Amino acid sequence: MKTLTVFTPTYNRAYCLERVYLSLKDQQNKDFIWLIIDDGSTDHTAELVDSWKEEDKVLINYFYQENQGMHGAHNTAYRLMKTELNVCIDSDDEMGEDAVEKIISFWKRYGGNHVSGIIGLDAFRDGSIIGTELPQHVKTSTLFDLYSKHKVRGDKKLVYRTELTLQYPYPLFEGEKYVGLAYKYYCLDQQYPLLIMNEILCKVEYLEDGSTSNMYKQYMKNPKGFAFYRKELMKLPSGNVFFKFRQAIHYVSSSLISNDKQFLKETPRKAMTWMALPFGYLLTVYLKKKTAHLN
Repeated sequence: MKTLTVFTPTYNRAYCLERVYLSLKDQQNKDFIWLIIDDGSTDHTAELVDSWKEEDKVLINYFYQENQGMHGAHNTAYRLMKTELNVCIDSDDEMGEDAVEKIISFWKRYGGNHVSGIIGLDAFRDGSIIGTELPQHVKTSTLFDLYSKHKVRGDKKLVYRTELTLQYPYPLFEGEKYVGLAYKYYCLDQQYPLLIMNEILCKVEYLEDGSTSNMYKQYMKNPKGFAFYRKELMKLPSGNVFFKFRQAIHYVSSSLISNDKQFLKETPRKAMTWMALPFGYLLTVYLKKKTAHLN
């Protein structure tokens, strides 16, 4: 049994998926399996993966499903993997140099049931760190505290114990394709901290068709998923009032977009949500104007 699953959700990304493959083929430590979740691609992804399987340089498990969105692909990946650890490398990214060896050796030295996994660094292709490095004086921390307390900025790479990521599956909403992935991560924060490793585990490039660049459109097309995500963040025991009020504003906005007439009854923080109503309304107006040209 391999130690690590590198999983890649993909949808019509055959034109860039080779970047992931080449970076995995170059890993010196082969103690991993590459799990590809094809989320309904209509391009030549399947044929491309077959050609890589024939090369027999990387152990590959390919699974095709009808399109469910990124969170649905994550649900499937967690359900299929059998390894102790897992890490997501997106279809337009690359595994960092010797990242598999770094992860496994670090885990063998410091890991165990007292932590949920490892957090490492994302970098651009030129090697420059995205955002900030992780705090040098801290050995373990929750993801939430890293960003709120230690003022970490930018995307980071998360390696989790698979038995934990099976928990908190993302809900699927009919007609929608998006739920914030951080929902699961913040839930896991309530159980264990992460080991901090200031090593580059992933090199990224933000493509025009990536989820990051399409966030406004995602917001308007997936209001139920966004409302669920904001509602769950309001429930967190950690976080200051300003953080939760911001979630309430977004919760109001997403509920208005989805025409959910029950959102004031369903909010976990009623007083805060009432106060957020005018701000949520203004945000809704702003988003509609921002995305009007996309309709």
